[in-house]
Amino acid sequence: MANNVSEDCKQTLKLLARSRNVLVSGPPGTGKSKLLAEVALAFLTPPGQQSDAAPKHDPNNPVPIPPAKKASDALTEHFPSANKTDRKVFRTVFHQNSKYRDFVSGITPAVNKQAGEPDFTIVKGTLYRASEHAKGANGAALLIIDEINRGPAVQVFGGAIVAIESDKRLASDGSKRAETQFFEMLDPKTGDVIEYALPHDLYILAAMNQADASVEPLDVAFLRRWEPLRLEPDEAALRTFYGLGAKGANPLPDAPANVGDALEASVRAWVAVNAQIALGRGPDFQIGHGVLMSDVRPQTLALSEALGTLCVGWAKVRGHVEEVFFGDTRGIAAALNALDGPAFNPFKLTEMTFADDLRFRLEGPTNFAEDNIYAALRAFANPRG
Repeated sequence: MANNVSEDCKQTLKLLARSRNVLVSGPPGTGKSKLLAEVALAFLTPPGQQSDAAPKHDPNNPVPIPPAKKASDALTEHFPSANKTDRKVFRTVFHQNSKYRDFVSGITPAVNKQAGEPDFTIVKGTLYRASEHAKGANGAALLIIDEINRGPAVQVFGGAIVAIESDKRLASDGSKRAETQFFEMLDPKTGDVIEYALPHDLYILAAMNQADASVEPLDVAFLRRWEPLRLEPDEAALRTFYGLGAKGANPLPDAPANVGDALEASVRAWVAVNAQIALGRGPDFQIGHGVLMSDVRPQTLALSEALGTLCVGWAKVRGHVEEVFFGDTRGIAAALNALDGPAFNPFKLTEMTFADDLRFRLEGPTNFAEDNIYAALRAFANPRG
């Protein structure tokens, strides 16, 4: 495993080694998908299997060859199946049309079949293929499920839901234990209904957005079978990306003198908007730091270009606020500090009547642009009053 992996990656690998199933959650933009990719890469090269070349002996060098460095026992102990050499990562994404047959096994119509061949075939689902690999000699498998709560997770897992817990797996040598939980499934090899159990060296890593209002919450009994790992919006990560230090006590200037002023306004505005979202809808509905990060480092750009880059990220933040407070104009206005905020805020909440009913309307720029983004950020970040 590379030494430069993040602390979140190390923690995830440790949890996988301990519990076999880890569920990553957190607001959008907190780096869940990035963490899945990082863990997948680290899983393929465990401690003790590094490919560093050994030093060559030089007879003319009076300094002896140093002993080869070995991974620490502590690191190996907390790594999933560190002694297994045949390692593979399997990936899937759940959605509304995800089915048990695609994940475990099931019958599906045969495609491009030849004359005389069966009309149906048995699918080898992602979970089944990962399990079979983990059952092989020196096998270890990591199954990654992104957006697990976007599909009917309980139905997709089916009977396998009772068998995923670490204490209900097969023993490390593949033998049955008293606690091993079996479930019925169609054998893709024979078509018979068989009893199946999950192997010791199968690891399942899933991610979900708990605040996604478009999907149903996961079943509590299903959630109990996972070790949770929550990611939070991280101001320090955004400041590091922007090349900024800790927040100072100085107020933001009326106009940005340099790129640093614009980036400081972006960070402070993001923190303030998240505080309002957490107050109005709850912490799960905040927006992560990743939404304001990209492959372009704004601190390396000219001021006008940096402001244009901020417009892209803040259009996403604004869209998130409008979704979170959908149908609640005053809630949107509060998040954007347009209720009783500073006079220079380009967003204003107006009141009017329709059929003798009081209605609210948020007025302001249709889109963020270089000539209005800084004023907006400065207004979002300003204390109320």
